Amino acid sequence: MRIVSGKYGARPLKTLAGKTTRPTSDKVRGAVFNMIGPYFEGGRVLDLYAGSGGLAIEAVSRGMEEAVLIERDRKAQAIIRDNIAMTKEADKFQLLAMDARQALSSLTGPFDLVFLDPPYADQEIVAMVTELCQRQLLAEEVMVVCETDKAVQLPEEIAELGIWKEKIYGISKVTVYVR
Repeated sequence: MRIVSGKYGARPLKTLAGKTTRPTSDKVRGAVFNMIGPYFEGGRVLDLYAGSGGLAIEAVSRGMEEAVLIERDRKAQAIIRDNIAMTKEADKFQLLAMDARQALSSLTGPFDLVFLDPPYADQEIVAMVTELCQRQLLAEEVMVVCETDKAVQLPEEIAELGIWKEKIYGISKVTVYVR
């Protein structure tokens, strides 16, 4: 795996071996950013289930100013630290070693871009988006990008957000919510 585009483009990303995380492939990551950007002029990104950190690092590579990554798995945290070090701009990243639900109570917003890619067995997107809205952690022009199994049907609206775009890539579905 590698960073697809931007200032860190083509740099390699480490991933965790095994089935505890499902890193978003280069192809899908590139397609996601083509859907939502592909480039940004500043802003903050939140990745609630960071895995290898690839999505948040790609967002900063493409112009986001800072990223907050949430990951509870210790082995994945070590991979994220290595991937952040590869950017040579560690000050743009904050890794919180905790569960996504715990993290919501300690975060301060607003976030302009949010990635929700929970383990397929643990679909809690509706609850997380609702809580993000209730805690006022989302910017007015926010994009919330959800990656699920293609069979998962997310609601048309969650809290004050509605589906803007939705695409299927292989076994994955990407759903983008906006205000």
